[in-house]
Amino acid sequence: MGKSQGYQSQGYPIHPFTLSSKEISDHLKTNDQTGLNKSQVEEAQKSYGPNKLEGEGGVQWYKVLLKQVSNAMILVLVLAMALSYGVTDYVEGGVITAVIVLNVAIGFYQEFQAEKKMDSLRALSSPSAAVIRDGHVVTIPSGEVVPGDLIQIKTGDTVPADLRLIDGMNFECDEKILTGEAMPVAKDFKIDFSNTTEFETGVGDRLNMAYSSSTVTMGRAKGIVVFTGMYTEIGKIAESMQGKSRKANRSLSRKKGLGSLQPAKGVLLRIWDGIGQFLGLTVGTPLQKKLSKLAYVLFGCAILLAIIVFGVNQFNVTNEVAIYAISTGIAIIPESLIAVLTITMVVGMTQMRKRRVVIRQLSALEALGGVTNICSDKTGTLTQGQMITRKAWLPGVGMYAVDDADDAADPTKGNVSLGPSPEIVRIESEKKGIQFDLGREDTPNSSTVKLAHADDIPAKNKAGQVPEVTPELREFLQSTALCNLASVRYDQQKNEWQAIGDPTEIALQVFAHRFSFGKKSLEEEHAWTELAEYPFDSSIKRMSVIYQQDGSGQAQIFTKGAVERVIDLCTNLGTGANQRSITSAVKEEVLAQMNLLAEQGLRVMAIAQRAFDASINPHSPPPRESIEEELTLLGLVGLYDPPRLETRGAVRECTTAGIKVHMLTGDHPSTAAAIAREVGILPANTARLAENTASSLVKTASEFDALTDAEIDSMPTLPLVIARCAPSTKTRMIAALHRRRAFCAMTGDGVNDAPSLQSADVGIAMGLTGSDVAKGASDIVLTDDNFASIVAAIEEGRRMFDNIQKFILHLLTSNIAEVVLLIVGLGFQDEAGFSVFPLSPLQILWINMLTSSFPAFGLGREKAGSDIMHRPPHDTKRGVFSWQIIVDMTVYGLIMGACTLLTFVIIVYGPGGGELGVDCNRGFLSRCDVVFRARAAVFAELTWLILVSAWEFKSLRRSMFALDPETKREGRFPFFTDIYNNRFLFYAVVIGAASVFPAVYIPGLNTKVFKHMGIGWEWALSVGAIVIFVAGVEAWKACKRRFGWFAGEEEVEEEKLGLRQGFVSFSKSFSRSKSMGSESAGEKV
Repeated sequence: MGKSQGYQSQGYPIHPFTLSSKEISDHLKTNDQTGLNKSQVEEAQKSYGPNKLEGEGGVQWYKVLLKQVSNAMILVLVLAMALSYGVTDYVEGGVITAVIVLNVAIGFYQEFQAEKKMDSLRALSSPSAAVIRDGHVVTIPSGEVVPGDLIQIKTGDTVPADLRLIDGMNFECDEKILTGEAMPVAKDFKIDFSNTTEFETGVGDRLNMAYSSSTVTMGRAKGIVVFTGMYTEIGKIAESMQGKSRKANRSLSRKKGLGSLQPAKGVLLRIWDGIGQFLGLTVGTPLQKKLSKLAYVLFGCAILLAIIVFGVNQFNVTNEVAIYAISTGIAIIPESLIAVLTITMVVGMTQMRKRRVVIRQLSALEALGGVTNICSDKTGTLTQGQMITRKAWLPGVGMYAVDDADDAADPTKGNVSLGPSPEIVRIESEKKGIQFDLGREDTPNSSTVKLAHADDIPAKNKAGQVPEVTPELREFLQSTALCNLASVRYDQQKNEWQAIGDPTEIALQVFAHRFSFGKKSLEEEHAWTELAEYPFDSSIKRMSVIYQQDGSGQAQIFTKGAVERVIDLCTNLGTGANQRSITSAVKEEVLAQMNLLAEQGLRVMAIAQRAFDASINPHSPPPRESIEEELTLLGLVGLYDPPRLETRGAVRECTTAGIKVHMLTGDHPSTAAAIAREVGILPANTARLAENTASSLVKTASEFDALTDAEIDSMPTLPLVIARCAPSTKTRMIAALHRRRAFCAMTGDGVNDAPSLQSADVGIAMGLTGSDVAKGASDIVLTDDNFASIVAAIEEGRRMFDNIQKFILHLLTSNIAEVVLLIVGLGFQDEAGFSVFPLSPLQILWINMLTSSFPAFGLGREKAGSDIMHRPPHDTKRGVFSWQIIVDMTVYGLIMGACTLLTFVIIVYGPGGGELGVDCNRGFLSRCDVVFRARAAVFAELTWLILVSAWEFKSLRRSMFALDPETKREGRFPFFTDIYNNRFLFYAVVIGAASVFPAVYIPGLNTKVFKHMGIGWEWALSVGAIVIFVAGVEAWKACKRRFGWFAGEEEVEEEKLGLRQGFVSFSKSFSRSKSMGSESAGEKV
């Protein structure tokens, strides 16, 4: 429930997890046996309100519409429209009106569909709850739960509110959506936190609490509701998404900033923020801000040009003068820019959908191209969010390793290799002076075996060599499969593997299935019968079962659990010839193996067994203490949450593209660091880094949060891995990146990722496993949950950015040419003293809206260049208006304007004898023949020059005649292939060029609308100007290439891309280091 609607605060002297169950009951006036009574429930409902998450309300359409109307370019066009109607130029005003309506409609629809973030949070509330009231268990909607209610939850339930547990048995919760942890959390209602505080113990470590919207994966429990609605942990996340923090120095308090002057300063800055937001100057992506600034700069230029027109006419503002002023103002404003930008991004969004990336906001495409840092959650994003058996150590046999397994439920995926024990490899390698990998396939004396398949695998999957199962491995697999509650089966109808059970047990069961030792096979085909079961107990962290085979008198006890808890129960290590008594030295050897596996980020478990001669009564099994003793330790197994196979390559491409990837996860530091090395986020060799840099690479959330902002900013590099990460830590990391002027993206899938997704410059959510909250808070959604799709998104973002630069250059170049022509044209005055249009207003509108627009659309569809992912991200502050773009548009605009001006002068002052006629701006009179012919030639010439420039601008530096020099084309002139490669642009240019002829020759349309007429020999001037313009553009490009002008804006600077975040994977981290670049100590990221 919202915290500001008159309901009582759900507060406690100290956090409920530090209180005893009696203290909780006393505080809430409830009974831990019978719960609340009816009157107490009614009172609590009035005091605390419903157990619901509240958003900021529905999307208000008028706010979205206002946002679109307040767009800077729209405002400029509105003013131009008003001027057009004011001087009764309804055609020009109508065209501008159509452009405004089209852009506002497209933007409104897109934004209105995207403003739905808080609704997904409401859907997370559990639908019902089993509540004890007045001593009876009743099922009620979760929205009716109140603080003090006594709740019963069991396996499969969704927790309806935050609970302080008071009873339970083998109770585990999946809190992944809240903490990001892949493994279910074993709860302990008896644990005492009275000597700690909520700041010292994170949410995921409060084992006597169960949190709203988490799911129960094992056991049962009973708890007292301590928080509901917005006071729950999920509610806090929802609140953090609603809250808007003010910028610095905006406070109205005299206690901050300038003291007594602070309120005045705060008011002025807030007013400035409001104006900036309305005008689009302080909100939006870098491109939106740049275009807003451009619009107002051009608007200022338009006003300046109008003043110049008025001044030349001695401020005698007649309709003729006003129309000329409007023409010059419209000439400098690219009316189709917004339409081209929006439609280009819509087309880009459609292309991204084909690449399994959904763009929720069009502007995110441009923003993604400037990303410098990606903050990624691990579980379900970089990894699969599933456990898999990675290593199995059998004493005296060696180390079994599973590689390339990308499906935790499929035993047919991956390869199994057998090599010497890690300690043996290390000792032998040190003797030889070489370090080998622990478990690499190419480890000396190792042998690789082909996977065996479970008996229920389809015949088409049975191909391949079946590995030899040694007696030691057989004992190990039997214990692994039978001391297990999970089931793994192949669904013939769906043609897929399915697994049911705890992720850890699924991983162990799948490993046994790889060798045809699945539990079902052992029970049905090898006649193993279960006699007793001692379920996993979180207090002792182990599980045991008793099985008997073929009805023989001797039973077998199989045990699995935490190494520290199992090894103390064992008297022997290994079986057969490899069996040894466990001494202190042997125990140290086992623990050393455990540490070696744990250092690789694996969760290590022990597998043990022993024979049991006594008779077993299934209905009255012996005490657990008499069973779990004198065991034989068969080996250790290492489990891990595997990275996606595509992740390493995706991280590598990000690194090559100058983008750093940071892992922000709730996992243990060693696990997080190991996965980070495996996927390439952490450098494989940190020994070559400066000590302060190496120590900064991996931090825990407590270490990072303990630092002040100043201390964080002084770090040589921000952490590449933050473990045990809380939502507030993620947002603080993003804030630290922003202070370093980084443009960051955040990927995530859980509720805990939502605040950071929202605070990041670009939020990227997972579509399959991601929560609705994460999707609602994001800008981009990956529909296949594939981290590699981020590379496609970045590439598309950069392609879009490049293409936006190209069509902006194309549009503004023509505007500059028109301004040059019209301003100089002020000197062409007729006998009445009025300036004669070198181009009529409708000719300008035709060129700006039709001739320029479609080639600009075509430039927006250009394919990505071959080097697009081999250069640093573009500067988001500089944006699309780099110095190269600014200089290019000036040079090309002057060349184009000079050519058209020269054509007008030659026709009028050459064969025309300087005849400018009288009142030729209004219509065709007898003395306007020369002016109308000159306008027609200039119109045709300017149209063709603009169209040809679109081909020239396919590359900012390469010649139009060699756009793709890397492609070999034997015996062919590459120009035609290159220009035809983009067919939309090709036909836009061809059709646009052909459209000149009907515009010039159709009677009525030419003289009455465009104010020009048919021409003859003048065509030669228009065609000749194309040659001159192309020569000028090619000469300028040649100079840029020859002298290296603006080369730094496009070429890769190797030193900036020198960071290699572990191109060598973790499996190579024990091999000799390669000649890879490392991060310099002084580089700040």
